[in-house]
Amino acid sequence: MPNLTDRVDRLEKAIMELVYVQHKTEMEIQSLRREMKEFKDEMKEFKNRMDKEVKRINKHWGELANKMGTIVEDIIFPATRLVIRKYFECDPIDLMMNVERKRNGRREEFDVVAVCEDKVFLIEVKSTLRQEYIVQVKEKAKRFKELFPEYNDKELILILGTLSIKRELLNQLTKEGIYGMAYRECMDILNFEELHGKSRRSH
Repeated sequence: MPNLTDRVDRLEKAIMELVYVQHKTEMEIQSLRREMKEFKDEMKEFKNRMDKEVKRINKHWGELANKMGTIVEDIIFPATRLVIRKYFECDPIDLMMNVERKRNGRREEFDVVAVCEDKVFLIEVKSTLRQEYIVQVKEKAKRFKELFPEYNDKELILILGTLSIKRELLNQLTKEGIYGMAYRECMDILNFEELHGKSRRSH
């Protein structure tokens, strides 16, 4: 049977080992905490860099989209007079781009407005034509009439101008009574025959 001295020695050794293990565990925990803090700091820095990069990319795309829209306007605007002469047999008295009007607290900008003796043309320009723009241009036509009452005695003709139009969207434009202007061999109205014939039959 172990004597008292041996038992004390073993107990002392066990206590020392326990202290060592506890100290080692605390050191490991502290090391883990440091690593976690460093990881969190790195992730925060990475997130900040990513946020800045996303903002930069969004700004770049926004500028590119605006530039693209301006390019399409610059292509369509010079062709407008020729297209109106060809299809509607009238020579615009006024031809304006980026027309802004404020009235009764409401302000609106219209891409292209062409005025003839008995007709006024509202041409909205899009770099890429989407379904929702068809609804938007009809709503914009209502606001145009409110903001330009001096043209209410003229027939309002709506045109959506872009670089190309898919067949299904062109059919939708025709159904809604909106002319689609895009490139064929040159800047052209793609659904004039369908829509103009429809207009004549309705009178």
